[in-house]
Amino acid sequence: MTGPHESQDPAGSRRPPARPVGLAVRSDHGSVAAEVAIAIPVLVAVLLLVGVLLARGVDARLRLDDAAHQAARAASLTRNPAAATLAARQAATAALSHAGVDCADPGVAVDTHDFTPGGVVTVTISCRLDLSYAAALLATGDQRTLTATASSPIDTYRAVTP
Repeated sequence: MTGPHESQDPAGSRRPPARPVGLAVRSDHGSVAAEVAIAIPVLVAVLLLVGVLLARGVDARLRLDDAAHQAARAASLTRNPAAATLAARQAATAALSHAGVDCADPGVAVDTHDFTPGGVVTVTISCRLDLSYAAALLATGDQRTLTATASSPIDTYRAVTP
């Protein structure tokens, strides 16, 4: 026995019911393509934003390293530890401001324990970066502290005063 929309073939198997004539049947074909077309620009925008943030972090890191090298070199050219500390702080502050690194209260530590001819002076700079513009995306908070350390030798023939 078959229903009004079913037919039976000679072998006795059932065929699916025929579609009523005049009624449109909607299909899911192409819906994945539409969803992907909507999602791709959003994903590209997020990836670009992450790329820009990473590039800014790397740039700040490189500039901080350069400032530490400049400060260590300035300290190694002085004649005593007190002048070395002062020269390192001035050079670090000038290098950071010239490079455009926006540090909140940069810290400059100068190690002059080996301040002798042929010795080494070491400078460590710490910089607190403001990341409030990207805190939600990075989920790391609104500040991050970067540090850079550089050493510079003191000339063997330099006269050093205590």
